[in-house]
Amino acid sequence: MTILADSKTRVIVQGMTGRAGTFYSDAAIRYGSKYVAGVRPGKGGRHHLGLPMFNSVSEAAEAANADASLVVVPAYQAASAIIESIEAEIGLIVCITERVPIHDMVRVKHVLDGSRSELVGPNSQGVLVPGQCKIGVVPTSAAQPGKVGIISRSASLTSEIVAQTSMAGLGQSAIVGIGGDPIHGIGFRRCLELFREDPDTEGVILIGEIGGLEEEEAAEYIADGQFGKPVAALIVGRHAPDERRMGHAGTLSVLEGGSARAKCEILEDAGALVARHADDVVPRLRGALGA
Repeated sequence: MTILADSKTRVIVQGMTGRAGTFYSDAAIRYGSKYVAGVRPGKGGRHHLGLPMFNSVSEAAEAANADASLVVVPAYQAASAIIESIEAEIGLIVCITERVPIHDMVRVKHVLDGSRSELVGPNSQGVLVPGQCKIGVVPTSAAQPGKVGIISRSASLTSEIVAQTSMAGLGQSAIVGIGGDPIHGIGFRRCLELFREDPDTEGVILIGEIGGLEEEEAAEYIADGQFGKPVAALIVGRHAPDERRMGHAGTLSVLEGGSARAKCEILEDAGALVARHADDVVPRLRGALGA
């Protein structure tokens, strides 16, 4: 068992025929993921990467019995593409597109509310279940099946922590990049809820950043005592100045609100194992697991 995706997940790609869509779809197919169709208006009836193309998500979902969609379209089209998948009742939608306008994501969140879809992203690395399914751009070279769930806002640190957990012999049950934008789909708390119910996940690593309330919401969930699994956390941006965006749109602290120090303190108070440096994350979790 795993979260969000597994070896049976049937994936369609919105924007498959573009350069990025072609590259990342091909990589996932070569990894062994079950990609079943592509979607691009005007390309219906053709084939790309050996897969049938459809004009709409609803056509592709019905014909290919799809339950997940990877959105790889330009930023100005991303909201419409996500909403199309929500309306087609696709269970998992992963959007890796960057710089989606915030106003567009407000509209997406309104449609998403109450739907049967889980959205990962935008501005996300996506989802990787090692050895089973890749939806997005998470590197696979260092990933190994294992017992640690990884949730992250940072792409580069995800790669580092994946490599460290593999070297430590822990591996990963699933890796989820929740996205770096201020308005996005599922966050840390929802991922923790999913990992809590996953018997293959024995511990979780949470990689956070300055800005937003994701880490605070995760701390609230951990503090209620019901999670029952060790959580190691790394929050980066301790030396970032207030009121200055550091990197992507979500990394912004204002007057100590959303600062790395505040996030570390609230997570530590909740019972998480807060690491000060990237090299400390895996040893702290490994110790808690007794591995």
